Amino acid sequence: MLKKATSMLATEKEEKKIERENTLRERVPPLQLSGLSVQELQAICKELHQKIDVVDEERYDILAKVTKNEKEITDLNIKITGLRGKMKRPALRRVKISADAVLGALLGSRVKESVDFKANLKTVKKEEEKKEEVTDWRKNVEAMTGMEGRKKLFNAGQ
Repeated sequence: MLKKATSMLATEKEEKKIERENTLRERVPPLQLSGLSVQELQAICKELHQKIDVVDEERYDILAKVTKNEKEITDLNIKITGLRGKMKRPALRRVKISADAVLGALLGSRVKESVDFKANLKTVKKEEEKKEEVTDWRKNVEAMTGMEGRKKLFNAGQ
């Protein structure tokens, strides 16, 4: 396939080259400059310059049209993308639904019983933390002073 494509490209180039040469022969006849005087040569040059100016003006007009069309195309593409991007999402509202309504929406009309989810929950009793009795620190210090307090510390360490 690649060989066929390359051969087609080569033949297409040759055809374009031949077509170009044919159009140039039709539009511009070959110049015969031999045996002409200086004034005739100058006249031919002026005529060629006029033809070049006409062709150049046509080329400029076509180029201006092309750039105008390209600009219009880009503007229209920008408008299209702008119109596509202006879709706004609606602001969602928070809706409170009961458990029965949710089950009704999910399961349809199959379930007609009301369900109390709180009744099925386990109850957990919290154990109260044991609080140490707060005693007067002065009594504790008085009890620890002297030999009795040291004896208590010694007995507590064993």
